[in-house]
Amino acid sequence: MLQPRILSVEPISPKKLKIVYETGEQKLFDVAPYIEGSWYGELKEDSYFNSVRVLPGGTGIEWKNGQDIAPHELYEQGINLPVRPSW
Repeated sequence: MLQPRILSVEPISPKKLKIVYETGEQKLFDVAPYIEGSWYGELKEDSYFNSVRVLPGGTGIEWKNGQDIAPHELYEQGINLPVRPSW
């Protein structure tokens, strides 16, 4: 299944990401279980964790040194957040 395009990602303490998709869905993804070893270890530092960004075209997310999480994991394992009406 193709995941919808990511419109925005916002770091939330402690070590969670709020992800907004083109469908209007909002999900909360816990990154804490991934922060182990030398590759993901940099994410322990708050200022680095907070530097997360959406990839061009909304195909995923990544940090400055290339750490990323598979888009299907973000979408399938993210917890749905209630969407507030815009009125």
